Amino acid sequence: MTGTPLRVGLVGYGLAGSVFHAPLIAATEGLALDTVVTSNPERQAQARAEFPAVRTVATPDELLDRAAELDLIVIASPNKTHVALATAALKAGLPVVVDKPIAGTAAEARELAALAEDRGLLLSVFQNRRWDNDFLTLRGLLADGELGDVWRFESRFERWRPQTKGGWRESGDPAEIGGLLYDLGSHVVDQALVLFGPAASVYAEADLRRPGAEADDDTFIAITHANGVRSHLYVSATTAQLGPRFRVLGSKAGYVKYGLDPQEAALKEGERPGTAAEWGREPESLWGRVGAGESPLTGGGHAQPTLPGDYPAYYAAVAKALLDGGPNPVTALEAAAALDVLEAARRSAHDGVAVKL
Repeated sequence: MTGTPLRVGLVGYGLAGSVFHAPLIAATEGLALDTVVTSNPERQAQARAEFPAVRTVATPDELLDRAAELDLIVIASPNKTHVALATAALKAGLPVVVDKPIAGTAAEARELAALAEDRGLLLSVFQNRRWDNDFLTLRGLLADGELGDVWRFESRFERWRPQTKGGWRESGDPAEIGGLLYDLGSHVVDQALVLFGPAASVYAEADLRRPGAEADDDTFIAITHANGVRSHLYVSATTAQLGPRFRVLGSKAGYVKYGLDPQEAALKEGERPGTAAEWGREPESLWGRVGAGESPLTGGGHAQPTLPGDYPAYYAAVAKALLDGGPNPVTALEAAAALDVLEAARRSAHDGVAVKL
């Protein structure tokens, strides 16, 4: 890629904006972080300190008033604002990246997809966990046939946070689109669909475990895929002993992997892609194991080297899509399919029945 970088406006500078989007945008060839939208003076100062060339404005309207000076809008604001802001940006003639979940319903996601197609604009969804180290490793194992036919995929995104933190992510107001089902659930469902294809039916259990909890904090989702694979997905803030991140069982072998991808922790510590030689790599002691008939906890099977995680690949693909006509790395229609599952899971948990799709 050559020429003038695309100018990016970033809406929101909380956890998503400051930890994930801004550093990854700034590290991507072909993109330049131009403007950050936040009404919080401390966050404005933080953005200017971390990216001295960036401009800050208080409202999305101020950003869209300068639409002609920008080439891409990234929406990393609270979930309830995603649809309205994405709609406004597309109508202003700008390509858009939206943090997950793109919307509260699959219907809204499909409406946004139709609007983007009508305007001939890129609409992409930030599903960074497709570039987790363990996910990339598992995709490689599946592509090479190392596990045989997969029968069951177990995925856990678990934490031990026995006290609620408050804020919109834990709000019980449906308008906020909070709770773990739509937060961490967006990741594990997206990964399952990418690996094993469309869902045929969904069963879920969602609980409020912690004192004062308003939204689900301990949730299980079971997907029966159209090809017969079963995905068992766990998202929780109440797990005192963490299980394996992945346990994948096939006709030839299984893959078991503990521990989370290190990129989020690195970004939170201020490390940046391009400046860390070992970006996305984990120590050999954390590698998963592949084998059959033996416990990985007692050394059964063989250690499977974990591929480096690669969050920068997402924005590199966005830049290539805009500059060179490359494919959209995560489409709104893919996000809508995941929302079909999340909506079915919410109905299932409420009614205590499996939901067919």
